[in-house]
Amino acid sequence: MHKIFLPVLLLISAIVSGQVKRPIDHSVYDNWKSAGERTISNDGKYVLYTINAQEGDGELVIKNLSTNYKLAVPRGYSAVITEDSRFAIFKIKPVYQDTRQARIKKKKPDEMPKDSLAIVTLGADSVTKIARIKSYKTAKKGFGWVAYQMEKALPDTSKKKLSPDSLKLRIDMLTKLADSVIRRSIDSVKGKIEKEEVIVAAQKAVKEIYKKADDLLLEQSLTDAEGDDAPGGAATEGTDLVIRELSGNKSKTFARVSEYLFDEKGTKLLLEITKNAKDSNSKQLVLLYELATSRIDTVMKGFNDARNFVFDKAGNQLGFVAERDSSTKALQKFYKLWYYSNGKDSAIALSDKNTPGMQLGYTVSENAWMDFSKDGSKLFFGVSPVQPAKDTNLVDFELARLDVWHYNDDYLQPQQLRQLAQEQKRSYVSVINIGQPGMIQIGAFDAENVSTVNEGNADWALAQSTRGNRIASQWEGRQKYTAYVVNTSNGQRKIILANNNGFFQASPNGKYVYWYNPEKKDYFTYNVTTGIIKNITDKIKEPLYDTENDVPDFPSPAGTIGWTTDDQYFLIKDEFDIWQVDPSGAVSPKNITNGYGKKNKTEFNYVRLDQEKRFIDKDETILLQSLNKVNKFNGFFIKKVNETADPTEIVTGPNAYLSTLKADNANIYLLQKTSIAASELYAGADLRNPVKLTDIAAQQDAYNWLTAELVRWKMFDGKMSEGILYKPQNFDPKKKYPVIFYFYERNTDGLFSYKVPAPSASTVNIPYFVSNEYIVFDPNIYYKTGEPGQSAYNSVVSAAKFLAKMPFIDSTRMAIQGQSWGGYQVAYLITRTNMFRAAGAGAPVANMTSAYGGIRWGTGLNRQFQYEKTQSRIGATLWQRQDLYIKNSPLFYADKVKTPLLLMHNDADGSVPWYQGIEYFTALRRLGKKVWMLEYNGEDHNLVERKNRKDLSVRLAQFFDYYLKGAKPARWITEGVPAVDKGRDWGLETP
Repeated sequence: MHKIFLPVLLLISAIVSGQVKRPIDHSVYDNWKSAGERTISNDGKYVLYTINAQEGDGELVIKNLSTNYKLAVPRGYSAVITEDSRFAIFKIKPVYQDTRQARIKKKKPDEMPKDSLAIVTLGADSVTKIARIKSYKTAKKGFGWVAYQMEKALPDTSKKKLSPDSLKLRIDMLTKLADSVIRRSIDSVKGKIEKEEVIVAAQKAVKEIYKKADDLLLEQSLTDAEGDDAPGGAATEGTDLVIRELSGNKSKTFARVSEYLFDEKGTKLLLEITKNAKDSNSKQLVLLYELATSRIDTVMKGFNDARNFVFDKAGNQLGFVAERDSSTKALQKFYKLWYYSNGKDSAIALSDKNTPGMQLGYTVSENAWMDFSKDGSKLFFGVSPVQPAKDTNLVDFELARLDVWHYNDDYLQPQQLRQLAQEQKRSYVSVINIGQPGMIQIGAFDAENVSTVNEGNADWALAQSTRGNRIASQWEGRQKYTAYVVNTSNGQRKIILANNNGFFQASPNGKYVYWYNPEKKDYFTYNVTTGIIKNITDKIKEPLYDTENDVPDFPSPAGTIGWTTDDQYFLIKDEFDIWQVDPSGAVSPKNITNGYGKKNKTEFNYVRLDQEKRFIDKDETILLQSLNKVNKFNGFFIKKVNETADPTEIVTGPNAYLSTLKADNANIYLLQKTSIAASELYAGADLRNPVKLTDIAAQQDAYNWLTAELVRWKMFDGKMSEGILYKPQNFDPKKKYPVIFYFYERNTDGLFSYKVPAPSASTVNIPYFVSNEYIVFDPNIYYKTGEPGQSAYNSVVSAAKFLAKMPFIDSTRMAIQGQSWGGYQVAYLITRTNMFRAAGAGAPVANMTSAYGGIRWGTGLNRQFQYEKTQSRIGATLWQRQDLYIKNSPLFYADKVKTPLLLMHNDADGSVPWYQGIEYFTALRRLGKKVWMLEYNGEDHNLVERKNRKDLSVRLAQFFDYYLKGAKPARWITEGVPAVDKGRDWGLETP
């Protein structure tokens, strides 16, 4: 009997289990987990990843891919695996609740819980932890050492502080004792043949004495670092820095470190040491610590400020800028470029405002990027105009405050003000050829963008400028570039091309400059040696651009793959396939994927597994990620570069793949595979069947989840469209479901993207609503120039009518929601149709005539280009086609609206001016329409603060539940929230 009933009982249990899956509620967001940072060891044996809650404590996991070894460390993050694949180093966050409580108690910054450092020997279970660290660093290409800087130590009242005089007296006594021991040892070995034992004993004694002196100095340094503010109220800068050997017990501590930097190979560590504020004789120092020998060299002492430290690739040279001549109260400070090389006594000044080659009125910039060429023969730095000293005779409260707008300004005043900090630090690239006198200025007022070539080894640099073409960007939305070749030995400039609608780039080895011309839809090269310009793609008949472009501007290029060794070939993309192109134009292009992409409607993208690799070997087999544009399947193919043949499929299927990594020295991959059902990490050598590392989706087992499917229908204009239909996991085809249409432009390529339950930044959270037995449909929208509103109507309303015929859709309970451009389309659609019971619009443009000339305050850009050339798709000026601006503006048809509308528009919106929401709200209010507007104080276009996101999520649910499910309305819906109740009553309760 038991054997008979057991399967029946299991079946009943499964059915009951399926029925009791509960809907997602707003309480799940904080603890909902996702995979975060991840890395793989160079030998491919270990992976490291984090699993993080949205709000709370996560964990860091270290796993051996071939054994059962797995170590989970709570709250670990910011991790690296050392170059030798032996150690993992990472930070550990404080417990979330501890930090929360400290914030509640308004603790001072120094009293807040701090990060710890963790060091793990891979394969071991123990974790070495160091409390209260500020930062840590390891060498980029070296291993064996870690340097970590401590937070400011908390005051220890048990320590007795020595005065400078007392400290000096004790050190003098120890020094005299050491001198005495040395003298006695010398006397004792006079006339003796065998003196080794005496010398060794003396050395040991002196070593112990000096160690006591070092310990005393260190203890005093620590006490100083922990002490009160320096005289005059200035806080002591710098904290302890520890240099630790990973495979042994060797370590050294330096006090008052403000900056530190490993050379690339990890042989040296630069240290900037601040002055001891309690010792008037103390000086700031730049030191070099030799890791293997513990040798310390003084690079510079006695300066006011030093910054922008950079080693050359070999670690033999050091460059930086420093200012050492001005008083702390000087109104003008002049920096110099300093240089140090191995074996030198100290750094020498290579350049200042008087150096030959320095433009009159210019000086070395303290804000510029700096770097050595790869071969170490050049040092690139920046120069900038000397800024006038502040006039201390002016009285601030008597000065006018205004912005003067001028029609000949390159940029409008709001954009200038947004870029003010950047422009005040504007510098121009210059170069010192090591060992040669003077300097060469490469960048200039009319050549402000400079790129070094062949990692700086080339004898030229690429300079380009938008100067003279900036005003038109107000309505064109882009700028034209003029490019130059600039000789790094003499500064001579040679023009490549003027006024191109696109940016120029140099080939990796420096033989060519290349660019895409959007007007001709082709790629061009400039031979640096001959000066010849070639159209290298005019023989390719396939489109090399986005064929789905539907804005009234040039389509963007399909993209590039890279260059083969020694700049021999250039690999580019068409709509689907990959082409090999001769940059000289002598050899005809060939489709190396053999047209497979076009034949199978599959788009290929190159997976760059080595971010530092500059070339693709001509006989290399590259990894390609694929997207089938029909069924939306993703996958991987491989392709040998020097063969014209179909790519070889590895795997394709109903998934999406993210963040594919590969071990440097092994064919082991780490990647994220997603679908609507899960988003997990996988690893292994076989991309067809990688090993699953995580089981994050288990967290959703208790909840009614969602499914996704691709749906196609015919729009009103007779063309086919497609969208994603999201259904609840417990979908019952016999039931009638309310439906929310969410849309922006085209999202169906993301069919297999995982959707995370999370508080809303601006739009409906799809998992929440579907889990609560809504249908959500995301239709693609296809646009025609001059008809953005009608295009939305053609796409969305046709989709609504198509779905309304489905037996499981309640056509009387349909709603629409969108944000920004989606919000505009919602605001427009409710002026054209009454078929939706409710609508939600976030940050919509309501009046294109007033928005056209407005400012995007986040960037300071004028909005004209958006209407003429980009997303708004009008394609004409306000004066050319005023009718189109009015026709597409919801505000002018507000009297047609019958759909209840929930607006969200925040008072710090930097993308769509806040007044657009106000115009629409006040119009609808005047007309007696049902309209609400949520304005989150201090928030931008999309909500940032989590507390506000949670609030919006609740209100969106209450709004749509009321109108689509007949739920009782919250008080904010029926009565609002008066200003007198602001901050104490949110009106969220329901009757």
